[in-house]
Amino acid sequence: MAETAAALRAVAHNVRAARMRAGLSLDELSRRAQVSKGALVGLEKAQGNPNLATLVRLADTLGISVSALVQGSPEGRVRVVAADTANPLWTGERGGEARLVLTTSGAAPVEIWRWQLEPDEEYPSSPHQAGVVETVSVVEGRMTLVVDGVEHAVDAGQTATFDGDVPHSYRGAGTGTCRLIMTVHLPPEA
Repeated sequence: MAETAAALRAVAHNVRAARMRAGLSLDELSRRAQVSKGALVGLEKAQGNPNLATLVRLADTLGISVSALVQGSPEGRVRVVAADTANPLWTGERGGEARLVLTTSGAAPVEIWRWQLEPDEEYPSSPHQAGVVETVSVVEGRMTLVVDGVEHAVDAGQTATFDGDVPHSYRGAGTGTCRLIMTVHLPPEA
């Protein structure tokens, strides 16, 4: 429980700070990100439970990474992240999940995600801002990657990459669990 409260406080602080840096009112951020003003007010008060789609829309609108919204301050030159410290940001109906492990620093950050998809479990994603490139490496099992309406089979040991500025989704395929590592390459900061 304490970890969840701390995570919500970090999100609240980071959303408000990013909104203020961008010079956006709650009304304007709500309109641009297509997130209700009430949800934003609750989020900035560390109340509620934002889903991954909401965090992605806010991050894209604010021109920052999802991890810039959810992570606390860096703790030095080297960060080592244990598997059990990255909380799921998405949980599927069949037990799948997506965990944002970390984001690199620098002018063009890279998010590192660990995903698990059960057979026929799907996560649809809205288009990201221009310049976002995703790379998906299947470690175990198989998945179907759908990019702009076209399906692509990706099996264990294979890697796919694509521009993330179009509708896309990830779906577990086959009979077993699909485990994958995803990197999201964000465009250089303006």
